[in-house]
Amino acid sequence: MVITLKPGTTEKGIQHVLDKIKELGFTPHVSKGAERTIIGVIGENAIRSREIFQAMFIVESVMPISRPYKLVSREFKSEDTVVKIEDVEIGGKEIVVMAGPCAVENRAQLLKIAQEVKEAGARILRGGAFKPRTSPYSFQGLGEEGLKYLAEASEVTHLPVVTEARDVRQVELVARYAHIIQVGARNMQNFDLLKEVGRGKKPVLLKRGMSSTVKEFLMSAEYILSSGNYNVILCEIGISSMRRGIASPWTTVPLKLAPLTSISPTSSSHTFFKLRISISAPIWRRISMKPRRVGFNPTSKIFNFDPFKIAAAPIKKEAAERSPGTQILAPEKESPPSTLTLRSLTSIFAPKNLSIRSV
Repeated sequence: MVITLKPGTTEKGIQHVLDKIKELGFTPHVSKGAERTIIGVIGENAIRSREIFQAMFIVESVMPISRPYKLVSREFKSEDTVVKIEDVEIGGKEIVVMAGPCAVENRAQLLKIAQEVKEAGARILRGGAFKPRTSPYSFQGLGEEGLKYLAEASEVTHLPVVTEARDVRQVELVARYAHIIQVGARNMQNFDLLKEVGRGKKPVLLKRGMSSTVKEFLMSAEYILSSGNYNVILCEIGISSMRRGIASPWTTVPLKLAPLTSISPTSSSHTFFKLRISISAPIWRRISMKPRRVGFNPTSKIFNFDPFKIAAAPIKKEAAERSPGTQILAPEKESPPSTLTLRSLTSIFAPKNLSIRSV
């Protein structure tokens, strides 16, 4: 349940309510807004004790939370979350771009990319030192060596760093070098890992699982908040669909459900290095670009999917003639290499009343 205190309640009054909650065997979570203080009460059948708190003169209202997730709901916190990392505010008035290589491969590569993304206007550097791979034979990352390269790049460029921790045993190590700890899509329901990052003080970037519902996504965030860490950034990456080889377009978490900061990732593999970019906007809008439908022709294979270039392998004319209903996503020839700039991001994500650094 949620206890809303009257405006002007003193710290002594707040502490009195917290002590009573603990005395009853429940766990309190405090959210202080501009005018009111809200206390979330977590525990089985907590709502049965509502009369005790309704009798307190400093209590304005006591309401049950109907949703399964409590701390990430708008009932607990009505204001949007703004996560501050040094001089960067994620979820604030400006669009924040996080950019960098998918994996940290060597020192020279990372320092070069860090300088490039900073010049392009990025505010946060990302890169993987621990990489979860589908194949056990693929490159798994440089580990602590990669973390040291990230720390060096951060010192040179003055960009905060976000990188992934794959395991409970890696959280303390990653927190030593990074400003934001990322929990990847494959670990969205690694509950021990969620609790561990929740016990720390570093902001957490939580990616949505590859086949997870919005409810499951928010329940994973609930694990982090219930452990004491309220600086959570939701990363919507899209989910796997029944159409093999194609990811469903982003189905963003409606802001009316959760006040947490949300970002969306995209990537461009056409540049001279693989670049991952995450965009954070204070006004969350659905992506208006809807890819055209691709026919289920066995000769058609998607080899790239991103919001800036959506391309399909050329379909043989004979096959196309046999299946006239097939639609092609892009021209028959691959687009030439190009550099992704913030100008192209602005045209898609930036609301009209916001500004973004020019390239």
